[in-house]
Amino acid sequence: MNRYPMFNPQLLLSFVAVCETLSFTRAADRVSLSQSTVSQQVRRLEDLLGKPLLERSSHQVELTEEGGRLLRYARRIIALNEEAHDALTGFWRDGVLRLGMPEDFTVPTVDLLAAFSREQPHLRLDVTSGLSADLRSAYDREELDLILVKQRRRQPPRAARREPLLWLDSMAHPAIERSPVSLAVFPLNGLYREELCEALDGLGIRWRVSYSSASLAALAAASAAGLGVTLLPASCRLPGHRTLGMAEGLPEITDFELALYYRDNAPAAAIVLAERLAEFCKLEW
Repeated sequence: MNRYPMFNPQLLLSFVAVCETLSFTRAADRVSLSQSTVSQQVRRLEDLLGKPLLERSSHQVELTEEGGRLLRYARRIIALNEEAHDALTGFWRDGVLRLGMPEDFTVPTVDLLAAFSREQPHLRLDVTSGLSADLRSAYDREELDLILVKQRRRQPPRAARREPLLWLDSMAHPAIERSPVSLAVFPLNGLYREELCEALDGLGIRWRVSYSSASLAALAAASAAGLGVTLLPASCRLPGHRTLGMAEGLPEITDFELALYYRDNAPAAAIVLAERLAEFCKLEW
């Protein structure tokens, strides 16, 4: 007899919907159930584990530490369930190819990905966007098959190119002139944040995080509007930006790259897509 309790996939679907929408009402709409049913299903999961998964208030829903841990497993269980169904029903007979890439590459590559999908009608292409650190972790857990990530130079990837970074501030409302200096940065453990903060610390400049977002486009817009100094790829510079540098004592950051990874046993379709992404992004093999 299995000594572990079995997770009901429907309960996990409702739980993930609440986590992603941070609302029982919106989650109920997503899974086509009543709000009370979704709430009951989350309670059943909490009773099963004997731990609170969500912090509830009249204004918001937040994950507990245990809820965050379950969320990662729940997504994997749901994905495996879907993958098994697709593989056994026969339509996706060529399998599933799971691609991860940064948010700013999702829109520019849509035509490339759509063309690839049309050429591979029996291959299910799943695309995930997110922070590079999260994508790399998912790849290491074998939850993604092919990733395009931004990173400090490390062990040689399949293909890569240098990613020039710029210190950006608002031209009209410079944050560098304030005390403390306002910063617009990725969340903790996000790219470029540590480099930015360490550089200011090294100069003895007081700073505070005034704007934090996982969206690169949002950080660029916030910085141009005057909400904070940021460190971003040169391609993110907007007309409202001024570029900071040696005049302000800020160092040049040159050790970041855009890198492509896939495994030695990757199927032929994954290698085809990798080659097209490398060509599109001008990566060097």
